[in-house]
Amino acid sequence: MRYAIVGGPGRSFPDGDPVLAGAVAPEEAQVVLCLGGAHYAPSGREAAVLIELGTECLGVHAGEEAGSGAVLGFARYRNGDDPPSALVELVRRPETTAAALAAARAVLEGAGLAVVVCTDQAGRIIDRLVRPKYNAALRLLDEGLATQADMDLTCRMGLGYPDGPLERVLRGGLAHHHDVTRALFETYGTAGFAPARRAVVAAQRRERAERG
Repeated sequence: MRYAIVGGPGRSFPDGDPVLAGAVAPEEAQVVLCLGGAHYAPSGREAAVLIELGTECLGVHAGEEAGSGAVLGFARYRNGDDPPSALVELVRRPETTAAALAAARAVLEGAGLAVVVCTDQAGRIIDRLVRPKYNAALRLLDEGLATQADMDLTCRMGLGYPDGPLERVLRGGLAHHHDVTRALFETYGTAGFAPARRAVVAAQRRERAERG
């Protein structure tokens, strides 16, 4: 299925990603991917229009009222500045048609990506699951209840994780973690999403560096 890309490159498909090279002109495409906040007005002939999301809901871009059944959201999971993973969260809404969902999956899976489908919630599935765990690990570290090495080793050896929570969140960047968790905390108000102290400090240091 042919697809076009508008805007970008975006976090999901950075420069050099093979998905970018496979795109055609919008008028030739059945599916349009809108990257990096690019605006695209559907013509009605597309099988699906996919809008790249950060932590925000698809409703921010498409409105909360029932709209086109061909518009979906998506985000390719990426741990901070790590290369994007092969996992894509595909956001559907009640009015999403089966045909649009199938077209979106065909393009993403045709690019070798794994697709999970979720409803339109800020943070979708992954960030809502992992960010409270990262915050908890950072708070335990602050309180001196365990070392980073012990917590990471426990998760790797005891739970079979490929890496520990602290090494993962530190590799992705504490300032980035702060931005994600703060957005989720402002949306849901749940204590687990409140940015941990070390993440707040990292964000404040970033702001100082940007101000010079």
